[in-house]
Amino acid sequence: MHLSPNLTLALTALIPTFNPFPNTLFKMATLTESQSQNHNGWHPGETKIHSLLRVPTSSRHNPTSPGLPYSYGIRVASSPLLAVGTLDSNGRPWTSLWFGERGFARMVAQGVLGVQSVVCISSSDGEKGVDPVVEALGLLGSSVGNMVQPPGGGKAMSALSIDLESRDRVKLAGKMVVGALGSGEGNTREVQIAMAVDGSLGNCPKYLNKKVVRGRIPSPRAVERKEGGPWFGEDALRVVERADMFFLSTMGGGSMDTNHRGGPRGFVRVLRNDEGGVTEVVYPEYSGNQLYQTLGNLEVDRRVGVVIPDFETGDVVYFTGETELLVGERAAEVMPHAKLAVKITIAEARVVKDGLPFRGEEGEASPYNPPVRKLAKEGSVPGQGGGSALGTARLVKKETLTPNVMRFTFGLQAERGQSIKPWRAGQYVTLDFSEELDHGWSHMRDNDPQSLNDDFIRTFTISSQPPVAGPSGSIKDGTELQITARRNGPATGLLWRQNVGGHLELPVLAFGGEESFSLLGESQKKAVFVAGGVGITPLLAQAQQVIAAGRALSLLWSLRVEDLGLAVDTLERIPGLAKLTRLFVTGGCNAQDEATLVSKVENLEAQVEKGRISQDHLLSSRDTEKGTKYYLCMGPGLLNTVQSWVQDEEVVTESFAY
Repeated sequence: MHLSPNLTLALTALIPTFNPFPNTLFKMATLTESQSQNHNGWHPGETKIHSLLRVPTSSRHNPTSPGLPYSYGIRVASSPLLAVGTLDSNGRPWTSLWFGERGFARMVAQGVLGVQSVVCISSSDGEKGVDPVVEALGLLGSSVGNMVQPPGGGKAMSALSIDLESRDRVKLAGKMVVGALGSGEGNTREVQIAMAVDGSLGNCPKYLNKKVVRGRIPSPRAVERKEGGPWFGEDALRVVERADMFFLSTMGGGSMDTNHRGGPRGFVRVLRNDEGGVTEVVYPEYSGNQLYQTLGNLEVDRRVGVVIPDFETGDVVYFTGETELLVGERAAEVMPHAKLAVKITIAEARVVKDGLPFRGEEGEASPYNPPVRKLAKEGSVPGQGGGSALGTARLVKKETLTPNVMRFTFGLQAERGQSIKPWRAGQYVTLDFSEELDHGWSHMRDNDPQSLNDDFIRTFTISSQPPVAGPSGSIKDGTELQITARRNGPATGLLWRQNVGGHLELPVLAFGGEESFSLLGESQKKAVFVAGGVGITPLLAQAQQVIAAGRALSLLWSLRVEDLGLAVDTLERIPGLAKLTRLFVTGGCNAQDEATLVSKVENLEAQVEKGRISQDHLLSSRDTEKGTKYYLCMGPGLLNTVQSWVQDEEVVTESFAY
């Protein structure tokens, strides 16, 4: 990287030790402003968050290094991306994402980072200020090559160098001491800045999804916001919904901070996007290094600047807004299964199509990514921790149905002062396994990365019929409840290993489930229940009543050969269901065992077909006179396919992805 002659002269004047040949290190006085910190280097916002979240971090020294140590400088120079944050004239943070060949950001003197990148300064329709950070740094109005030297020794800024191939990142805080816009093509210009770095910190690789990033010339087109409408139109929503990472900048304790948040696609959720300009997003704060520097800043100043890039299309969403930290029960009310989350109310947003000077080829996802946590209003599973348990469920019986499927019977006991109401057919129970499985906090856990963000709250569809309520409207202690589950993950693994005499007791947090998934309410329309594997469980608790009520019913059930024992057990236990069943068998096992199981099912008068279920099977089950309602319960992959087959029909769905 070669700084322009004007910038070189400016740096020489500003920093007597500056040398345009950065092979030799020089000493430089720190630019850090005096600020109120405790004896370990944490500012009041950080210590308050440490106390709120009950972590001992404040008792340890802040690991942020003063200036820019040589080791961090090497890591920064090896990264092709730099997220940059600064404040606009109203003190609001903004964040941009800059790109260059490795070395585009590098140390040019001790404590000084030189950056040279292509940025978008206008769109094809003439809209100025496409890159909000370039604008906020005061560079937009400067003519080509003219230097901008902020008064007071520099303008507050922060940055995060990031290499998505190696999952390396380094945080930087300091000031822009000089900058300039150079020439460029079309709507782009070359930006050069010198950043005096006050502090730097290397971060762990968690939640970074690998990508190979390559440069390209953008053709930015600003997307105008509809007057009086929400901040997010279709283009912005598409970027947000596809995002598996974003970058955010905050201000607090006398300096800025820029960092990254990552997860599976869809981890950022849109809470509101109303006419009148109210747009809110929520994201979960996953388990990290417990420094909480971003949250500490937000405790001091609630404003945040965010950039969400789409690495595939080059579209980008910038916004600034105010945050609210959601902790414990408050987080769970908005985003079930989240213990900590941040809500952002957007004050201003910019949406730019093809506004990024790079594209990213998707690579390996982070092994630490937890499942997507949907919002409560999206119909996500409730029952997340923080609230009191209704009672306990004691394991009293286990029955092996197939090599991978078991039925578990629990005896229920209400907590003192609580009562348990009868559940409805088709509902689920939410159980808390955390006392048995939670090993506490650790920074990294490569042998079991998913456990770091696992709350060990699990939901299971109840496969036994609802009990009869007593005179008080509650069930009596000792009432039994059954779940039928496939071994998959730590919770079911525990149930598999547990001896019935081992006195396993699990807190019962909630009963729930959509009433629309009950087959008992509508007697006129034919019910076609389509199940994949253990997706049969919602029907188990209500099939007998549905048949007795005379409602027309067809069961289309896709099942692997090794799980045919589940079909045999189900059809034997529920009289009359076999004649209404078409079983689609896939996979293979021991030929003799397969023949025996198939024969048992056929002897019960169910139809057995070898092969996958198809659209024709679903449509041929319709009742064209009285009407048909489809009930779909299966894993997310099969569910997406089957839904597309009956998109013009009346359909309710349930997935056991959780």
